[in-house]
Amino acid sequence: MRLSDFVWSMLPIGLFAGVWEIVARLNLIPGSFFLPPFSVVVQELFYLTVNGVLLSNLLHSLIRVLVGLTLGSISGICIGILMGYSRVMHAILNPIVSLLYPIPALGWLPLLMLWIGINEALPITIIFLCSFFPTAYATATGIRNVDRKLIRAAETLGASPATILRTIILPCALPTIFTGLRLESGMAWRVVIAAEMIAIPTGMGALFMQAQSLIRVDIIIACLMVLSLMCLFFEKSFQYMESRLCRWARHFEQS
Repeated sequence: MRLSDFVWSMLPIGLFAGVWEIVARLNLIPGSFFLPPFSVVVQELFYLTVNGVLLSNLLHSLIRVLVGLTLGSISGICIGILMGYSRVMHAILNPIVSLLYPIPALGWLPLLMLWIGINEALPITIIFLCSFFPTAYATATGIRNVDRKLIRAAETLGASPATILRTIILPCALPTIFTGLRLESGMAWRVVIAAEMIAIPTGMGALFMQAQSLIRVDIIIACLMVLSLMCLFFEKSFQYMESRLCRWARHFEQS
């Protein structure tokens, strides 16, 4: 990104922060006690970082997101490949995935609290479910949308099913797979925060609840800013991996 593009992209954020500061300082809206100035929020964010409270809770949430998202994504991609590549497996698995996919991840929370209890496995399992079904669905959809003429041409040339899957189907399906991964990376953070707010004593969600009980709006907004940055970071990371892998896949396919 060029410097000028970065400056223009940051300009709306700077204007928003400036308007926020002025409105809060001048008490221009009712209930201004619940809207601290932007500078106060940034100051509190600095204090939370220096004393280690923010980093400690963020680390707990980050580990849960990484473990749950990794397990859910890998499992979802594997099941999605089976569903997309094999008509038999699609007929067997698609009704189950279609039935369970619409259930919100947090809808499983009361049941999982009874099944596995309130421990580290709870938020990880919630994130796993949040990641697994959309990734499986996106992977299966991407594979089934691959141009069948390419597959038939490879079969005519004597390519094995494994070679066709590796050199044609997966490279063509990668953009759809990564679209699902990008969307679910942000959703994983929303889910872990909600799970921590309800049942887990550590993590960013727990910090939200502690700030709410103390009526510390500045801490709540600071945590929201961190959550927004983490969602953006994960999305951009998947976007970067997509650009590199899709470029490699196109080169591999052409060679």
